[in-house]
Amino acid sequence: MNDGGMLTIGQLAAYAGVTVRAVRHYHAKGLLPEPERDSSGYRRYDAAAAVALIRIRTLAEAGVPLSRVRELLNADEHDFKVAINAVDARLRAEISERQMHRRRIAELAAGDSLALPPEAVSYLSTLRSIGVPELMVDAERDAWILVAAQLPDHMAFYMQMKQQQIGDPHVQQLYLDLAQIIDWPADDPGVSALVDRLIAAFEAFPDQDWDGDPMPDDLAALLDAVFLDSVPVAARVLAMLEQRGWTGWTKIKRTGPMRAASVADHDQPSISAHRRHT
Repeated sequence: MNDGGMLTIGQLAAYAGVTVRAVRHYHAKGLLPEPERDSSGYRRYDAAAAVALIRIRTLAEAGVPLSRVRELLNADEHDFKVAINAVDARLRAEISERQMHRRRIAELAAGDSLALPPEAVSYLSTLRSIGVPELMVDAERDAWILVAAQLPDHMAFYMQMKQQQIGDPHVQQLYLDLAQIIDWPADDPGVSALVDRLIAAFEAFPDQDWDGDPMPDDLAALLDAVFLDSVPVAARVLAMLEQRGWTGWTKIKRTGPMRAASVADHDQPSISAHRRHT
């Protein structure tokens, strides 16, 4: 201490383990009385000010909002305990919320598993394993996120059906062909061959595989709109499918009688091969 047992603001801050800026902040908040300047123009603080500042710092470090510090400084033992319990409850709630945020951050880092069940993540991995481009896998992922949000109880049904389909080598080739059409112009000559292969794939599965789809029509329409907006040949594909007895893209429905699938349907060359000869 300096002459007369008084402290400058810098010394006071050092005693309490805070910064000079913090002392001035507590002055501005009305938590620590601001003494008058002495004849030399300095503010001098006594031991009581140092004790008060240490108490303020202790409460602040414990997570007590500054708006409540004054109340606690002046509280009796009972009121102090009640107020501290309330602060503790608030801190527990904040910790719980931050832990939830950490879990969400971990999910974000996990990639496909964000907002998707494990069976959907497995399906996306299967697409990658057969060589489906990442752009198409990302589109599938985003679509299934929408479906999972609306129909979480039906995701197991969808993924069982999709895994069954993608296990067929002809369907695998069809996926690879579909990946190629994303940038085709609307009048591309390969669309007819694509539609032939789609219908062959559709008709390879029993009717009940299509009739049991629980997806709401408005969700299917939303996902179909993404296909129509992002793929130039999409409108032609859907129109030609409808002419052949099938409607929709996300929620495919049969509108006409089933024709017998021929061996030729499953032995058609890939779309890229067809386009090389047109």
